[in-house]
Amino acid sequence: MSQTPIERIRNFSIVAHIDHGKSTLSDRLIQLTGGLTVREMREQVLDNMEIEQERGITIKAQTVRLTYKAKDGLDYVLNLMDTPGHVDFAYEVSRSLAACEGSILVVDASQGVEAQTLANVYQAIDNNHEIVPVLNKIDLPAAEPERVREQIEDVIGIDASDAVLCSAKSGIGIEDVLEAIVTRLPPPKGDPDAPLKAMLVDAWYDPYLGVILLVRVFDGHLRAGQRVTFMQNGSTHLVDRVGVFLPKNTPVDQLGPGEVGFITAQIKEVAHAAVGDTITDEKRPTAAPLKGFKEVQSVVFCGLFPVDAADFEDLRAAIGRLRLNDASFTYEMESSAALGFGFRCGFLGLLHLEIIQERLSREFNLDLIATAPSVVYKIAMRDGSEIDLHNPADLPDVMQILEISEPWIKATILTPDEYLGGVIKLCQDRRGSQVELSYVAAAPWWSMSCP
Repeated sequence: MSQTPIERIRNFSIVAHIDHGKSTLSDRLIQLTGGLTVREMREQVLDNMEIEQERGITIKAQTVRLTYKAKDGLDYVLNLMDTPGHVDFAYEVSRSLAACEGSILVVDASQGVEAQTLANVYQAIDNNHEIVPVLNKIDLPAAEPERVREQIEDVIGIDASDAVLCSAKSGIGIEDVLEAIVTRLPPPKGDPDAPLKAMLVDAWYDPYLGVILLVRVFDGHLRAGQRVTFMQNGSTHLVDRVGVFLPKNTPVDQLGPGEVGFITAQIKEVAHAAVGDTITDEKRPTAAPLKGFKEVQSVVFCGLFPVDAADFEDLRAAIGRLRLNDASFTYEMESSAALGFGFRCGFLGLLHLEIIQERLSREFNLDLIATAPSVVYKIAMRDGSEIDLHNPADLPDVMQILEISEPWIKATILTPDEYLGGVIKLCQDRRGSQVELSYVAAAPWWSMSCP
């Protein structure tokens, strides 16, 4: 496969609220560019986990390389990253955005801007992305594209006058989306002659190949037979395979600046592949590492224990492999008088907890007991020290405690007028305190603090 000129590469992510049609749009883009034959095509083709297909949600961000002949007659390479829409998988979105220069913002033309639309697009803006708004589901009777255009401009603050109108399900306007990607998104920048600098975007474990790494090359070249260093932990590995997803694994000779692909390097230890690490050449290293990803903070905690105590080591290995491709999931060892040895795990939300527990059961055949979800309290002691309390059983002597702090959030709630009273009452019942109330695009925009 010959090297594509960097000016004809586009790296982009699809961001949206859950169920606004990201995965369906990805399917149509793959279909139109000939990524898969009609026989190989199925719904949600990038959602390759059984649990994703069952629930109809995207959990893992997936990458695919498409080749598109534009109206100017040139062939372009499009590296597409389909991201989850649910807030519990926001870390997947942040990793994908770090590997791209632009984003397609998909908004349902019948539902308009929703909570995760805002969260995801603000992440894209923070990454200095060029954003192309796409109004999906325009063939629905309830679609109001003009109202949604105004809403995008008023609420998000980006120009939506030239938003692309499409229907991913029926195939309307898909070619317009591809043209917008080629003409409106910037090409990547990079120096092919500089020392290798690549970001480790994602990693997963394969029982035959060991750890497979998804990488985005910024400078230099990455090829099979090259010895590379992981700058974060200083480990050195020999690259034995380089390839891209078309969406099937396809070997290539090398990856150059701006390209996204995968490598294998005989990595057997999960700890050697830290997501966000910078990969460079062993003999000719780059001067400074890439900045990586923003650390995420777990907000929901629970204990996971094996039903059979003999499965503890299997649980340790399984959790290590899951942590490899989901750095937002944290864990530490814990023991219980009733349940024995297990792990205290942190998640980004209750759905995240449920999905991790189900993946451990399905993919690793483990029978697990989960304790009730909780949050971490901070305890200020009279001697000036501070303790993070994960478990009520660990509460110190109350006479030594100066104060106990619980976590609070500052939430901005966007709600239709008719639900305003009910939402305010619900928040006040949960000890919330109102900060401000304002009207934007005929919908109240309400900011408050909640425990």
